[in-house]
Amino acid sequence: MESGTNLQRAAVRHTAIPGFHPQGVGRGCKGLKPQQPRSRCASSGLRGNSRYYSFMVNYRRNFVPGGTYFFTVNLRDRSSSFLTEHIGLLRAAFRVVKHKQPFDVDAIVILPEHLHAIWTLPQGDADYPGRWRAIKSTFTRAVVKSGVVVKCNEKREYALWQRRYWEHTIADEDDLRRHVDYIHFNPVKHGWAKQVADWPFSSFHQYVQQGILPTDWAGSEDNGKFGELP
Repeated sequence: MESGTNLQRAAVRHTAIPGFHPQGVGRGCKGLKPQQPRSRCASSGLRGNSRYYSFMVNYRRNFVPGGTYFFTVNLRDRSSSFLTEHIGLLRAAFRVVKHKQPFDVDAIVILPEHLHAIWTLPQGDADYPGRWRAIKSTFTRAVVKSGVVVKCNEKREYALWQRRYWEHTIADEDDLRRHVDYIHFNPVKHGWAKQVADWPFSSFHQYVQQGILPTDWAGSEDNGKFGELP
C-alpha cells in the first residue's frame, strides 16, 4: 500500500466489509428487534484485566473535530468469541449508530474478542466516545434479547465490554498507512488466519477490490503502541 492518499481513503469509504457491512444504513433498522430474552443476566463479579486498566488509567483522550482516529476496543473476557459469533448483531449496532450519528469507517477488523477500527468524523464533530457507548450498549442489548447469557459485574451491569478503549488521533498519511496495515495484519498476528486474505471480517477485501492492495499482501508485524497487551 502506498502512503495512503486522500483519494485512496475516499475509495475505501462507504464500501461494505464482507460479513460485517457497517455502512449502508436503512431506515427503521429492523434488524435490531430480536425475540424477547429467554434468560437473564448472570452475575459473575468479573473485574476485567487489571493489566489493561493499569495501562489505561492515565490515558487522556484527544478530541479533534472532524478528525481521523484509530481505536482498539476489547471485550472484558478475552477468551470470548462474542464479536464473531454475533457478527450480524454487531453489524446492526454499527448501522443504528451511524444512522443517528454519521461517521466514516476507513478500515476495520473484527476478531472474536476485540476489534480495531479507523473512523473519520464529520467536520466540527469530535464525539467518538458517544458513538462507542451507543455501539456497545446497542450490541449488548441485542445479544441479551437474543437469549444469550451475558455476565454482570458486582453492580449488576452487563460486563461484556471493557470500559476503556485505546484511541489514537491519526497525524498524517504515513500514520494512517501504518495503522491501516496494522488492522489488516491483525488476524495473522493473533493466529486467527495464516494469510491476511483468509480472514473474512476485515476491510482488507475492499482495499483489494479498489486496487489499493494486492490479494497476496502479507503485511508485517508492527510492535508499536496500538492499545493491545503483548
